[in-house]
Amino acid sequence: MFSLFFIALGSATLLPGASEVWLARQWCLGEPALALWAVATLGNTLGSLINVALGRYARRFQDRRWFPASQQGLARAERWYHRLGEYSLLLSWMPVVGDPLTVLAGVFRLPWWRALTWILLAKAGRYALVLGLAQTWLMPLC
Repeated sequence: MFSLFFIALGSATLLPGASEVWLARQWCLGEPALALWAVATLGNTLGSLINVALGRYARRFQDRRWFPASQQGLARAERWYHRLGEYSLLLSWMPVVGDPLTVLAGVFRLPWWRALTWILLAKAGRYALVLGLAQTWLMPLC
């Protein structure tokens, strides 16, 4: 379970990871589905909150030359983010786009409790779906 927690946490940050595969593997080994769901959801949600914190911290460096986004790029991202709003965090479970969305939530100072709510819903739904698919497709293989 500890390995699942840390893989899920790392997968939610900007590091690559495959927490879904590890979750399915642990399920095949006989771990209880509810415990796996809770541990993976907690780890992945905390990883995304690390991204939110990094976004909040990074904003203070926006005037530095080495900052990865130009002022125009940051303004464009802010317009996009305000148009879609905090609901965009429901996509935080998605590969490639999910991590930047959580960083943007921090950059644009979404309150912690609202970021946590949307991220938790997205991550919990994702892992419920993964476990459902594992029970449907992997049952004969386990």
